[in-house]
Amino acid sequence: MGAVGKVAAARKLAAAAAYGGGGISLLGASLYGVLVTEAKLARRTIGELEDPVRDATGWYGKGRPGPALNLALLGDSSATGYGVDTVEQTPGAHLASGLAEATDGRVYLREFCAVGAQTSDLTEQIDRALEIRPVVAVILVGTNDVTHRVRPSESVRLLEQGVRRLRDAGVEVVVGTCPDLGTIEPIPPPLRQVARSWSRRLAAAQTIAVVEAGGRTVSLGSILGPEFAASPTVLFGPDQFHPSAAGYASLASVLLPSVLAAVGAIPAEEIEPEAFRGEGVLPISYAAVEAARTPGTEIDGTEVGGSKRGVRGRWVLLRHRRREPEPPSEAPERTEDGDPALAGAEM
Repeated sequence: MGAVGKVAAARKLAAAAAYGGGGISLLGASLYGVLVTEAKLARRTIGELEDPVRDATGWYGKGRPGPALNLALLGDSSATGYGVDTVEQTPGAHLASGLAEATDGRVYLREFCAVGAQTSDLTEQIDRALEIRPVVAVILVGTNDVTHRVRPSESVRLLEQGVRRLRDAGVEVVVGTCPDLGTIEPIPPPLRQVARSWSRRLAAAQTIAVVEAGGRTVSLGSILGPEFAASPTVLFGPDQFHPSAAGYASLASVLLPSVLAAVGAIPAEEIEPEAFRGEGVLPISYAAVEAARTPGTEIDGTEVGGSKRGVRGRWVLLRHRRREPEPPSEAPERTEDGDPALAGAEM
């Protein structure tokens, strides 16, 4: 499919999310079947671990002088760090540690994500997240929608609703879009190629929906993309379906620069886009397709001449945030100055 066709497909899926529709083709149904089977095998393998989930909820940056920030982590097993050995290896611990280092302040992370969660579960997760009044929420969700045969349009619609609700409450939102499912080793050709095309199309539609709702997205192709394809035994976990500890660290390193940007904690020299790095302003559909095929790309809404929209739709800023060396990930302090629920009262 050419660039124009991909843009049209992304628009069509985003429109289907807004107005209903968006079925599954016969080949797409076959892919769903394979993914369902692999997900079941993955759960069976990872289920042999004594404790596949390490809750990263707690305080980070203890003793730092800066003001406290509340960070909410929502979504599915990719957000929980399913299958790692220690809490320090979870995406939440990496993100909270990096945020504390960059702001020189304390960070209270609360995990609302859950293994097996679908996009429909965001409603309940957001209900609970809003109670701590987070400054920023990070969302990783969508893969279980695939393995439960949720229509892509429905998945995108639910994601947009969740992001809009958070933004209406004043919460900054960073969404990691659908990764490249075409690098999951057990998926055979030609379904592997279908998986890659399908996941990129979904990622583009997610980008359009999230930005329209006021959030920003980061493409996660690198999480199951070139780095994983080159080192599957390092960056995939023992079930060959979820990331390993190194994979989750890679995931966090892609998300962290955009989380820092969302809270205004980036160096002044990185505020303006750099054309030589391929950064700049584009119509949303074109930027979404570009992001889906270029891992680590951030998309956020912007204005041109005081207007949010042009003849080709919403204006967005496409960025390739620099991935700085991460500080050592720390384990959380479960309480600070009493009940951790008081974190929200400090804001």
